Amino acid sequence: MEPGDTLGGRIGYQMKRAQHALRLEMDDALRGLGLTTPQYAALSVLAEGTGLSGAEVARRCFVTPQTMNGVLVKLEGAGLLSRRAHPEHGRVLQAYPTREGRDLLLRAHQAVVGIEERMLSGMERGERLRLLEALKSCADSLGAGERGRTGGEAS
Repeated sequence: MEPGDTLGGRIGYQMKRAQHALRLEMDDALRGLGLTTPQYAALSVLAEGTGLSGAEVARRCFVTPQTMNGVLVKLEGAGLLSRRAHPEHGRVLQAYPTREGRDLLLRAHQAVVGIEERMLSGMERGERLRLLEALKSCADSLGAGERGRTGGEAS
């Protein structure tokens, strides 16, 4: 029997299984900080590129603009980000993490890094780098993020 002959031997199945386990662990850890995983994803994206529109944050988090708008409204209501009209395109709102949002994000990053370390604990540095490159290659081969498709929840 070949590795791909059973569900457990399929790469896609094992990727989804790992993603699901990671998401459950992140949900649990972030809940303790008062965040959801989609909120964490949005704050992470905004920390790397402040002043982004909701549509741009949605693309980077792999969700629809409508879904992201709900996430941003909750973050804004909690005082974790502020939104201001774009100087040239007044209907476009740009999002910026507040000091409280950045502080909470640092604590959330620590929790997530701990989860990732536990997930990768059986791998040496070289294996981790090869896994990272292999996952990037898989995403690139399928054109992830290039076609503007969105769906599912942010992970």
